[in-house]
Amino acid sequence: MAEGDAAHDDHPRGAPDDDRALERHLGNVIRELRQRDHLTIAEVATQAGISRGMLSKIETAQASASLDTLARIADALGVSMAHLFRHYNTPKGGAQLVKAGEGMEVVRRGTKRGHTYHLLAYDQGPRKTFEPFLVTMDDASEVFPTFEHPGTEFIHILEGRIEYRHGQQTYALGPGDSLTFRGDVPHGPETLIETPIRMLSIIVYGDDADR
Repeated sequence: MAEGDAAHDDHPRGAPDDDRALERHLGNVIRELRQRDHLTIAEVATQAGISRGMLSKIETAQASASLDTLARIADALGVSMAHLFRHYNTPKGGAQLVKAGEGMEVVRRGTKRGHTYHLLAYDQGPRKTFEPFLVTMDDASEVFPTFEHPGTEFIHILEGRIEYRHGQQTYALGPGDSLTFRGDVPHGPETLIETPIRMLSIIVYGDDADR
């Protein structure tokens, strides 16, 4: 097949940025797949039925390929054509990373020595939707307060054993155990059975919560 039949001419000057972004994306994906399989431009071009120069231009976003050409390049690379587009226009990530030991320490009402809360994520907006804590307790003699707050709380024991009160009931919890409950019912540690205790505490707030 002639080079001109395999792909369009080089992208015209002043073309929309979105088109250029797509060409750059496709070129990067094709090059990464080719290099991953240790294939040369000549090998892929021959298999796809286009010239080496054209494949090189496609990889460097100097030319835009027709759908037929992209299908044959994908086949030469052993992937579907959809694979070439799968991460195009994916929203940028905005995950919040908190490294081990870097969670902000929070002082909660009534807590004293041997009872720490490290906040593992921080809401950026004016209203909190959830709060995840890593809670550490290592003083079995401390008298713990009860807590009440909007929303639903989920706790998961990572280490140690604890008797946890929610309302009028208590629950014996050990590593791997979880408890989910309404936050507006008085709750909190009743007895530290085996210390140190480490647990995840995640509070999910409702839309109308006053906080």
